Amino acid sequence: MLKKLLMGAAALSLAASVAFGAQGAKFFVGEGDKTEAYMKLVNEKVQPLGFVLSDPHERINDAYKTKWGTEFQTVKGEKVKHPDFDPTFKETLDNLGFFSITNDKVIGPLLMKEPSLGGFSPFNLHIYKKMGENKTYVGHVMPETMLNIVGAKDKSVRKQFIASFVELDKLTAAEIGSKVKTVNYKALPKKPMMTFEIPVDRAGSLDSFISDFQGKFEEKFEENKYIIAGYKDVKAAMTDNNVEFGRFDAYWVYSLCHFRFSEGIFNKGRPDAGTFAPCSMYMYIEKGSNKMIVGMPRLENWIAVMGLKDPKMVDSIHKLDKEITGIMVELGGKEL
Repeated sequence: MLKKLLMGAAALSLAASVAFGAQGAKFFVGEGDKTEAYMKLVNEKVQPLGFVLSDPHERINDAYKTKWGTEFQTVKGEKVKHPDFDPTFKETLDNLGFFSITNDKVIGPLLMKEPSLGGFSPFNLHIYKKMGENKTYVGHVMPETMLNIVGAKDKSVRKQFIASFVELDKLTAAEIGSKVKTVNYKALPKKPMMTFEIPVDRAGSLDSFISDFQGKFEEKFEENKYIIAGYKDVKAAMTDNNVEFGRFDAYWVYSLCHFRFSEGIFNKGRPDAGTFAPCSMYMYIEKGSNKMIVGMPRLENWIAVMGLKDPKMVDSIHKLDKEITGIMVELGGKEL
């Protein structure tokens, strides 16, 4: 009888978790325009906690307006039509910013056990403010969700990674506002990561191989209208911090952004989805290995976690996932 009751309780618990879902992202809500407080937060106050800011991208909404919302521009003293002007463009945001941060000393040892954590190392401490709303939102993807997306299973890694966000969240609440908005979801995609294997030519120097590949990578993505929004040499960062990182001969992370794609989501009513941007694509070569592993969270996670339902947004996400996979295959990647 007791066994049946326990089984029944477990079933109810499981049903509740499915019904109510998990927290996918968390935002601290501040009354009014908190831009000044936020800039002090990311430029000064997160550093004592161990977080390092890399490749900040502030006021991306201004760049949207300049590119698609400006009808005329001045060229050599002459007023001419802006080639990218879009008469349907509508400005909806007072602020939209991507600020990539990493706690290097914490993440280094964790990457040694779970290299796929590079999919959120760095991660975006996101800020946005909608026009007509006197509130500022600052937040990030929940660390548990990051871990689940990249498939990190090591219990000690999960515990330490989640713990590293506690003081950051306390600080953000103190500087921005203690009111919290969460985004809940029911399930991740069946395959939340895209992962590739690329042969490494060690006939010459490894540095030559890396330099050649990175040149081709950047050229190919820029050719397809992506922006290389950031680059972090993780191996070098660990060396600078005297963090043991001997498992890898090389490890780096690119931040990728497709400008028109991002405007079609963040400026079209879902600026909160920007917490997933820019996309972190990690690349590493283990010591003595003749293959490079490349991984990135699929953009399909945005649909699942943020609950995106707009058909145009959903289609654009599927298109980019397919396109990025195609580019990596062109660059010699074998999808795993």
